[in-house]
Amino acid sequence: MKEILIKSVMIPLPDYVTIKETDTVYDMFQVLEKSKSDGRHAHRDVIVVDDNGTFKGNVTMIDIFKTLEPNYKKLFENYEGKTLTKDYVINAMRDFNLWVEPIKNICERGAAIKASEIMYVPKKAEYLQENDSLEKALHEYVMGAHQPLIVKKGDTVTGVLRFGDLFEVIRKEMLACPLPE
Repeated sequence: MKEILIKSVMIPLPDYVTIKETDTVYDMFQVLEKSKSDGRHAHRDVIVVDDNGTFKGNVTMIDIFKTLEPNYKKLFENYEGKTLTKDYVINAMRDFNLWVEPIKNICERGAAIKASEIMYVPKKAEYLQENDSLEKALHEYVMGAHQPLIVKKGDTVTGVLRFGDLFEVIRKEMLACPLPE
């Protein structure tokens, strides 16, 4: 695994879907839809950049869902510090009235919320370097890193490493291994 470097698997930043900090959740959906027809990598999250194209953060599917249903904030505040039980999860939709609003309300909310309000900004220790090995990325994901992992060359963000892309490398490597007789 040490011989496979992140830069050989990552998606370069220019090939990734980007939006501006001022774009809304609705704008994100439009950009994601357009990217499907451009023949680029299939994306379900976006990179947020400033007017100069400099990385500011990222927005994932989970970030969007939590934003479109604001009662998740109450749900997470309620179980903070407690053990998340199966019963709590099962009853949460009912107890917190999750996803009961008409789609029109959800659409209106999405049209008003800006990327800068919901984007995730990785902490300094969460970035990977292009020349790191895939084993480091694999460890980050297994230990619960926020997805996708953001890759740098020095101090400059140069790409994105998605969990699914990492899995594909491992899958192909495993299938290429000769089986013992």
